[in-house]
Amino acid sequence: MSLTDATHDPALQSWVASANTADTDFPIQNLPYGRFRVRGSGEPWRIGVAIGDQVLDLRLALDALAWPAELMALLQPLAQGDLNALMARPPAERHGLRAALSQALSAGDDRAPELAGCLVPQANAELTLPCRIGDYTDFYTGIHHATTVGKLFRPDNPLLPNYKWVPIGYHGRASSIIPSGQGFRRPIGQTLAPGASEPTVGPVRRLDYELELAIFVAQANALGEPVTMAEAEAHVFGLGLFNDWSARDVQAWEYQPLGPFLSKSFASTVSPWIVTLEALAPFRAAFERPAGDPQPLPYLDSVANRAQGAIDIQLEVWLQSAAMRAQGLAPQRLSRSNFRDAYWTLAQLVAHHTMNGCNLQSGDLLGTGTLSGPQPDQAGSLLELTAGGKQPITLASGETRTFLEDGDTVTLRAVCERPGARRIGFGACSATVQQAMA
Repeated sequence: MSLTDATHDPALQSWVASANTADTDFPIQNLPYGRFRVRGSGEPWRIGVAIGDQVLDLRLALDALAWPAELMALLQPLAQGDLNALMARPPAERHGLRAALSQALSAGDDRAPELAGCLVPQANAELTLPCRIGDYTDFYTGIHHATTVGKLFRPDNPLLPNYKWVPIGYHGRASSIIPSGQGFRRPIGQTLAPGASEPTVGPVRRLDYELELAIFVAQANALGEPVTMAEAEAHVFGLGLFNDWSARDVQAWEYQPLGPFLSKSFASTVSPWIVTLEALAPFRAAFERPAGDPQPLPYLDSVANRAQGAIDIQLEVWLQSAAMRAQGLAPQRLSRSNFRDAYWTLAQLVAHHTMNGCNLQSGDLLGTGTLSGPQPDQAGSLLELTAGGKQPITLASGETRTFLEDGDTVTLRAVCERPGARRIGFGACSATVQQAMA
């Protein structure tokens, strides 16, 4: 079944000139949603759509045109900064708004003069969390990450017996999810040094990033009502970039027997734009398990998921130290990977999360877990890149890193590219490590 329509036409152009450049993350084929206000204005937040280097202010657009009544009902909460209201609507209504915005922004549309006054340069926009995130679950879908990390601790048995049967996850803390661009303090924690008999408390030494995607929940499901594989993607609004910062030394000391706690809850950074699931339709791929691996249990399997459950998203991690900034050195790319290598699909994560009757809410965030590839230079964390801190990497400034230092800025990026489709991107997900509180 084809998931594409006229909004994905690679020949489609916009009257917003910057949306037609080859290197933009935000051509008219993308149209991601975010929450913003004019920088320094102190105005209420409202929802905008990224188009080229501009933001279409949906508060202004609501008044600029005579929208049909059904679209007015969708735009009104967006004008007030409430993206969750749209996320909760049925897929057909979300699709209708996307199609209407695409048409209004298309080259030659006679409404361009009115909407041109509704554009805000992204350089003048202050961005925040794209929606209200009520709850957060982090999964562990990156089998190459799981295997590499497992080898560090269990060389003879890196993957635990359940990994290939059940999507592993844990309940995270939504209150410490922060928007891209906001720095965070190095956490303080309890750790046990190698060879020590008693733990100590102090700033963590093994601070790490994790390259992930954020999955934003669309429609809610009622408590006690599982979501089937056939229904699961209707409950996904879209994707963003997600950096689940990790204190590896705290994690090693605390994770048994209940898993991550303070090693993860101090900060997680999410990108400001949600790329809708519809925009990703041209980049679908078949979902296939490696030969010899068990096939998913029936509640995690469907014909549609096998045919097009995977998504081809190229991911990158960049690092710039304080010394690099001082020397005028550009950020340095540390790794590249692809979401296609994930062991579980979006639909499988939603179906599994709700199989016991757990009720997801509109705006909930599901992290994919660290997305690494099979090659050493495709690692999505420093824990992997440096073999647990044993093999430092060298930066362009001559500095070395095993784990993050104060002043380091980590930026995640992602793009989708495929012949016959327009390249789309996710923007940046970036944050700087600050000194621990005294």
